[in-house]
Amino acid sequence: MGALLSKPVTEQTTHSGQSDQLIFASASMQGWRNHMEDAETALLSLEGAPGWAMFAVFDGHGGSRVSKYCGEALHLRVVSDPEWKAGNYEQAFKNGFLGTDQDILDSDDPLLANDPSGATSVVVAINVDDHKLYCANAGDSRAVLSRGGTAVPLSEDHKPDNKEESARITAAGGFVSLGRVNGSLALSRAIGDHAFKQNSSLPAEQQAVTALPDVLALDVTPEDEFFVVACDGIWDCMTSQQVIDFVRERIPQRATEEELVNICSELMMKCLAPSPSISGTGCDNMTVVIVQILRD
Repeated sequence: MGALLSKPVTEQTTHSGQSDQLIFASASMQGWRNHMEDAETALLSLEGAPGWAMFAVFDGHGGSRVSKYCGEALHLRVVSDPEWKAGNYEQAFKNGFLGTDQDILDSDDPLLANDPSGATSVVVAINVDDHKLYCANAGDSRAVLSRGGTAVPLSEDHKPDNKEESARITAAGGFVSLGRVNGSLALSRAIGDHAFKQNSSLPAEQQAVTALPDVLALDVTPEDEFFVVACDGIWDCMTSQQVIDFVRERIPQRATEEELVNICSELMMKCLAPSPSISGTGCDNMTVVIVQILRD
């Protein structure tokens, strides 16, 4: 779980913005942890990807260098991929995640290239004009859509004891103990974590821990209200439906940036443990992004 402070750091870093079709807010809080290791991306427009917006959360572990790099570089890697330009968005996400993972190893910065940390990565790209949404996920951060108040999962948590994940870990020469890869890592997909990617006879997507994302494609419907992207510091404390209910009870039909920031803040404070817990629930770094889909 990592070392905890005697008193939580509750200062929050927030961002917000809006376009004609979307309004978002994000907030991050260190909480009880000794260091802040999360990063996020929130972009209402993307150079080279007209019509698209992208929102992502990167939950670092073992340090923050990889998560921060992902926050700065992953979206660029995805939208510059030839598959993205060809309209093959799912493959572009897969190439972008695996490519970013390799870029870290190949970096001219020895501090990054040799950094032992990793980051779970969940990214939502939405094109409101084309009614298209894609979610790419590697790890146990999560994205959830509110469709008429029902929580629609956009991602699936990658845990080592999941059947498919466990089979890959074992085939790569690893093992699962106490729900952890080699008894150490509590998730089974991430960018970074290169100590778990050392089987030279296997490709990147078959390593014990892989950066290969699952990618979900969804048609945006008139019932789709907002989506939430957050790290497991939120999801370990509340279910997907509980988070959707929490936001829906507070969000007006057309929120202001300030209102969304306040909802993000309230959500994190609800999840924050009142005191350090042996289980670690409510003691993690927290990052949440809420994106409302605006209707005419």
